[in-house]
Amino acid sequence: MLGLVGIGYRLVLLLLTVPGSNSDEATFGLAAAHIATGRRWPIFLYGQHYMGVVESYLAAPLFAAFEPNWVLLRLPLLLLYAAFVYLMYRLTRRLYSPWLATLVVGFLALGSERVVRDQMTAVGGRPEVKPAVALLLLIALALGEHRISRRRWLCFGAFGLLTGLCVWDDWLILPYLAVAAIVLLVGCARELFGWAGLLLIGGFVLGVLPLIVDNLTAPPGQDSLSVLSQVSAGEGGQTSAVDQLHGSVLVGIPLATGICLSTYCTGWQMAWGALYPVLLLIAAALAVAGLRRPSPTRPGPAPTDAGPGRHAADSSPIARRMRYVAQLALLVGAALTLAGYARSSLAASAPLASARYLSILQLSLPAVLWPLWLAARRVRKGPLLSDSVVQGALPNRRGVVARAGGVVAGGVVATLLGTMVYTTVDLITEVPTIRAEERQSQQLATVLRRAGIRHVYADYWTCNRLIFNSRERVLCAVLGDSLRPGQDRYPAYPRQVNTADRPAFVFTLHEPANLAFRNLLRDRGVTARTIEFGEYRIYQPSVTLRPLP
Repeated sequence: MLGLVGIGYRLVLLLLTVPGSNSDEATFGLAAAHIATGRRWPIFLYGQHYMGVVESYLAAPLFAAFEPNWVLLRLPLLLLYAAFVYLMYRLTRRLYSPWLATLVVGFLALGSERVVRDQMTAVGGRPEVKPAVALLLLIALALGEHRISRRRWLCFGAFGLLTGLCVWDDWLILPYLAVAAIVLLVGCARELFGWAGLLLIGGFVLGVLPLIVDNLTAPPGQDSLSVLSQVSAGEGGQTSAVDQLHGSVLVGIPLATGICLSTYCTGWQMAWGALYPVLLLIAAALAVAGLRRPSPTRPGPAPTDAGPGRHAADSSPIARRMRYVAQLALLVGAALTLAGYARSSLAASAPLASARYLSILQLSLPAVLWPLWLAARRVRKGPLLSDSVVQGALPNRRGVVARAGGVVAGGVVATLLGTMVYTTVDLITEVPTIRAEERQSQQLATVLRRAGIRHVYADYWTCNRLIFNSRERVLCAVLGDSLRPGQDRYPAYPRQVNTADRPAFVFTLHEPANLAFRNLLRDRGVTARTIEFGEYRIYQPSVTLRPLP
């Protein structure tokens, strides 16, 4: 039921195009349109030679059958979200307990603007790699526990194929892929030296083949490793380690997990960021203790909601070991992801915008909640003070402390849920504003077409969005604030605009380029017809004007 609520909530947002679209997402849509018509078969996103375009290939069949639009572009992402919720329920139930799995689904059903944007917009990688990793861990567990006896070869091949596709699609997921591979290695080390290992490697090569082919044929310096290293070196500038830790832990974690609004984090919301690494350490200690604990010779009856070992059939030494190893994998994956992000200067210079790089921490949500869940369950064992206290006897201090800790842990979980409900409601209240801006963006394409304008110059956040909204009937080239050429992801568009006769210029009212263009018209003595539409200003100069050199 909770999962259906989460799917229904996102379906309504999808039909309303909430969160609002942008030019980055439009680039994925344009790639999908090119794939659908057979014009191009891109391996990486246009102008971003390290991010795969799996989302474009998923939307391409829909674009081939229907007219491209934002709903069709995002529809596969809704299916990926549904798969992610289901797989996380199965994984949490397998590693921990059924009721914790239910709580995790409840957390995943909610969604702030930042969380929903990462799940339901074509932003590259994040919507599809999370369900892929959850499935990889379930496959590794099933193989390692020998719950699959027939067609094991198919599972090894599928594991390799999924891993290869993830490597091609988004390198941010590499820490989780590494720990999932370790879980498989722990459970199936001997098999991997035979046919299983060959099938695994073959599947991986097949999945990563697009990346291999492109990198072998790319000009020097244009391979994905070189491009990614150049981008990483050029972002953010000089920052201090303290600022990077603050941005990654105190801001990034609450934002990525849906505790903060998209615009700011309050002090008490940042406290969740400080608590998160502590919970990682406690959960790791519990998993290590479980690995070191001797296996029971004769498993007894399953305690209710007791996590690993709750079923007699699942209490074999191999099964217990695999589950604790998988728990550690979730924790190490989160720690490596967080450490990698904390090293980036973007964590300090742009924590609100770059927190999206931590969205994959949702994979480790059950592992982080597990210590709180165990502590909160202590409250169920009786009142905080036993009847012996009332009778004057000394209280069981250990039990009192444990139950008091349980009350605190339960309060933390309740606070997290309440805060996520608040951030979800905040997004719902912003829907009319987002819809109004989205309608204006879509109507801009209509206004230009009715005015007979087919070629325009505009800023980055207008261009590709305009091209997608107009179904490529209006082409756009990017201008910077100084009226010089900006970042054009698809070179064919600016080539056509630069050769067109008297292209128009489109700016928003308060954009620096708008003032610069008006000054340019005045200095050159050029007249221009102006169309005012909402916050947009459309200029049609009387002579042909080009970007400044």
